[in-house]
Amino acid sequence: MKKFYQLPPLPYSFKDLEPIISEEQLRIHYEKHHQAYVNGANAILEKLDKGREGNEDLDIKALLKELSFNIGGHLLHSLYWYNLTPPSKAKEIPDGVIKEKLDKEFGSFERFKKEFIKAAQTTEGSGWACLTYCKQTDRPIIMQVEKHNTNVYPMFRILLVCDVFEHAYYLDYKNDRAKYLENFFKIINWEAVNKRLAEILE
Repeated sequence: MKKFYQLPPLPYSFKDLEPIISEEQLRIHYEKHHQAYVNGANAILEKLDKGREGNEDLDIKALLKELSFNIGGHLLHSLYWYNLTPPSKAKEIPDGVIKEKLDKEFGSFERFKKEFIKAAQTTEGSGWACLTYCKQTDRPIIMQVEKHNTNVYPMFRILLVCDVFEHAYYLDYKNDRAKYLENFFKIINWEAVNKRLAEILE
């Protein structure tokens, strides 16, 4: 039996990210927007399955472009939920290996934070700012992703993502993306980021 995508469980309750992200904002983002990408990806997989069974002449270019968008949305959102944590548990400055790597690459954590926020602030249209890791150069590298699937560095592992689609913050911050980004750093789960990095370095 073929498998399909599923909405992952949140690692906290809908109220746990307040006051940085409200219960209403989080609930709509997770239950409506993320679910829509899961549904969209699964609908395309079903269309591909049925087309192959019936030997139909499918519009592969259009279907794969739409599939890329929806899978990207699902996977990036899945990372996003797990690199957030309640404010009471968050560290505004990380420790461990990720701190060492960021200091080495950017000179300081504050310099990394400045560049990451600028990348998120200037992402064209809707998209993401991501902290990735390149094993070939042993360097953490910031990546801007437009939509869910444009400007991606192939094969780079993603350590941290920040959603800058307006649906991620508009109820709480209106059009003040800069304030959302500054507050985003108050709820980052750096333990999860360190765990992802450790898996890469093994």
